[in-house]
Amino acid sequence: MIVAGVDGSAAGLEAATWAAREAALRKVPLRLVHVIPRWVRTMVEDAPYGEVGRWMREGAESVLRDAVEHVREDRPAVEVNAEAVPGDSRRVLIDMSRSTDLLVVGNHGIGGFRGLLLGSVALGVAGRTACPLAVVRAGGSTARGDVVVGVDGSEGSTAAAAFAFAEAALRGAGVRAIHVVARLPRAMEEVAGAHERVEPEARGGVDVPRGWRARREYAKQAACTAVAEQLESLRARYPSVPVTTRDAEGHPGEVLSEASVSAQLIVVGSRGRGGFTGLVLGSAGHALLHHGRCPTVIVPPPQE
Repeated sequence: MIVAGVDGSAAGLEAATWAAREAALRKVPLRLVHVIPRWVRTMVEDAPYGEVGRWMREGAESVLRDAVEHVREDRPAVEVNAEAVPGDSRRVLIDMSRSTDLLVVGNHGIGGFRGLLLGSVALGVAGRTACPLAVVRAGGSTARGDVVVGVDGSEGSTAAAAFAFAEAALRGAGVRAIHVVARLPRAMEEVAGAHERVEPEARGGVDVPRGWRARREYAKQAACTAVAEQLESLRARYPSVPVTTRDAEGHPGEVLSEASVSAQLIVVGSRGRGGFTGLVLGSAGHALLHHGRCPTVIVPPPQE
């Protein structure tokens, strides 16, 4: 099953439509969810401010009715059900992610402030879901290109690459795997160069790699080997999916955001090899949610 959060916004309707198309590809039902405050469901009409509760319940029904009509017009064969659920939007959707295959939300809700690139719900659930999260941008790119995936050899990258290959197979598309190595700032490059000119004897006679560049190159090659192994196993599993690979240097978020312009979908792990312990979302995923031009999927690491 696929769950899509709707709130009456343009991004919410686009998310529902995208989710319906995904449900059609997977041949699974679609559940549309609109979250309302808990007090709205329980308030009786003769209570103080009871009319406000009735107005909000009617509004929730209208939002769901419009979303269902919108979805059925685009994908009439998809089984759709809709429900107003009480609680906090972010908590409700995170809880639902434990029992669904894919969670879909718009990048910006109806209550967002002009100028913000990402709504509070999308930002609040990203990196915290138990299933893959798709964030759909209102008015985003409609390119029919490859499924792009950011890879770095980490466990999270393996899950993202597996999702990307499965999606490409469903869509009859190719996979473009991009491995980005972060570029050192100029000041650090200068320091690295100075260290590389220091002889081993000057550091106690221990034969260690001379400077950061050598160590960085070693780490880069190890990551490239891990990426190649990841892709090789997936090529064997999906022999009909065309695959192209690209090594790039720069900020992963910037490189992948640029690639999203010509992609139909971009996929990343919730936290890559360079992530810090405690962060729920890596820098690449965060950048894509703000600046990606096509739907972005954040894939969590395998559940233990």
